[in-house]
Amino acid sequence: MPKNPIPRGACDCHFHVFDGPSPQVAQRSYSTSPAPLSAYRTLQRTLGVERSVIVQPSIYGTDNRTTLQSVPDDGCMKAIVVVDDTTDSDELMALTDQGAVGLRVNMLFSSGARSTDLTALCHRMADIGWHLQVLADVSTITDLAEFVGSLPVPVVFDHMGHVPAHEGVHGSGFQSLLRLLESGTVWVKLSGAYRVTGENSTDYADVAPMAKALIAANPDRWVWGSDWPHPAFDGPMPNDGDLLDCLFDWAGAATAEQILVGNSEQLYGFDKVETSDGS
Repeated sequence: MPKNPIPRGACDCHFHVFDGPSPQVAQRSYSTSPAPLSAYRTLQRTLGVERSVIVQPSIYGTDNRTTLQSVPDDGCMKAIVVVDDTTDSDELMALTDQGAVGLRVNMLFSSGARSTDLTALCHRMADIGWHLQVLADVSTITDLAEFVGSLPVPVVFDHMGHVPAHEGVHGSGFQSLLRLLESGTVWVKLSGAYRVTGENSTDYADVAPMAKALIAANPDRWVWGSDWPHPAFDGPMPNDGDLLDCLFDWAGAATAEQILVGNSEQLYGFDKVETSDGS
């Protein structure tokens, strides 16, 4: 349970469900045990988070059935799916009707999804208001600004850009991400601190300077995610309440509320709720 009061309308913008009916693809990079929606709902109540975004994991490839069947009709959950570049506009609209608001491209884990013509697919996505969510170490993208600028949709980077903490705030890839944030060109998820830390401690002290620098660059372009149930990770398992507390420690209470509520409303299209300042 987090130690900080969680504002009404707070959103966990990154979690997965591992359950039927989607099969795990043969070319996957990892395997995982079941993690059903009912278990996530228990976590959600414990954290005090009212809204959420379910993200298609790589092990299901482009079979989005498990992800989409988890989305209720109450408007409190959205979905990020995986499709390949043969998906046409009608198929994208059908996914929208099931709660999808964006496409995930995974550059770290194999999923079998083809994205050789990502720009054309993004143009079809732009017509229906989707965004592109990217899982990649941004320090390995040769020209990050050119990559982002070539796409006609908003771009969201998972896990703080997945830059290893030992590279620090002065690394060229991290600095490129800072500049894009400052210009309002990209969004970033404050998630996965345990994936980029170089320490065994779960306070993620080496990640804090990077998180604070990114938040300071543009607090309007951040959302928070638990990354539950933390798949493909062999280190000390994080406590989700502690991960949520890290947001408050790094951002401060007012900015944390903005990230949890207002920013997620803007990016994912949730209905607006009145925040503690009456806005």
